Amino acid sequence: MALPSTYADRNCSLARSLEVVGERWTLLIVRDAFFGVRRFGDFAAQLGIPRAVLTSRLKSLVREGVLVRADDGGYLLTDKGIALWPVVRALMGWGDAFYSPAGEKRTTRHDEDGGRLDADGRCAECGALVPVPEIRIEPGPGHQPQPGAADPVSAAINTPRRLLEPIAV
Repeated sequence: MALPSTYADRNCSLARSLEVVGERWTLLIVRDAFFGVRRFGDFAAQLGIPRAVLTSRLKSLVREGVLVRADDGGYLLTDKGIALWPVVRALMGWGDAFYSPAGEKRTTRHDEDGGRLDADGRCAECGALVPVPEIRIEPGPGHQPQPGAADPVSAAINTPRRLLEPIAV
């Protein structure tokens, strides 16, 4: 039996959540927003997403309150968007476990003391549950830069940096 095209009227929180973020481009946009991507052109270049699809997904994320337009025209995660970090991190971890034989693609650390974060976001050094703005993400052992990714946005994403830190190019 085919699934209905919309879950908005279903009495299921998972179904409703999938209405907002259940499409692959949407979660990749959210992931890149965590990495500091803000501008339309940078999202398009990083993801290789058709501009019409990107426009549609960004409008939807703004309408749902996951992103907000900044005064400079860029996009920022809202508190509602930042609350998606555990979901994004869990999916990245699942992908690392099953599709990255060389190890995790990106490592997360507590920026304050350098301690590695576990799957729940707890620091191995100090034991703190680390809030998103204090998480440093860096290339892990399974990271392989994309060929031809020498642009400034890719360079910023591929160096250790705090989540949510805007990429300035």
